[in-house]
Amino acid sequence: MANVTFSAPTLDKDVTVYAVAGDNRTLLGVAKQNNVAIPCQCQDGECGSCLIKVTILDKKRPAAVNLTEKEKLTLSVNGKMTKAQLADAETNDIPPHYRLACQYIVRNEDILVEFSGEPGVEIDLRR
Repeated sequence: MANVTFSAPTLDKDVTVYAVAGDNRTLLGVAKQNNVAIPCQCQDGECGSCLIKVTILDKKRPAAVNLTEKEKLTLSVNGKMTKAQLADAETNDIPPHYRLACQYIVRNEDILVEFSGEPGVEIDLRR
């Protein structure tokens, strides 16, 4: 089980839910199941509307990254993943901070998920 904490300016307070690691539901699916409204349009990794920042809260090494090809392209085109970050993800299993909720599969690790909460609005998540 993993603790997933959702944080957005549109939420009254942060929402923490339990998710079963690797049950093949995306983080977007976990959010929907728990009535957390992450903006999304295509739900297929092509538009980038479900951009999130993921912070691993566990002190152990992050689980495998598993970026989909669509996610790599969308994050790169939108300037959210550099070539160096892509290389780290592919070679060293170091996850990038930005992900797409429709592509991210929950692993057995506690995470903080930050997002703007408003369609088409991006907030500065650099902390």
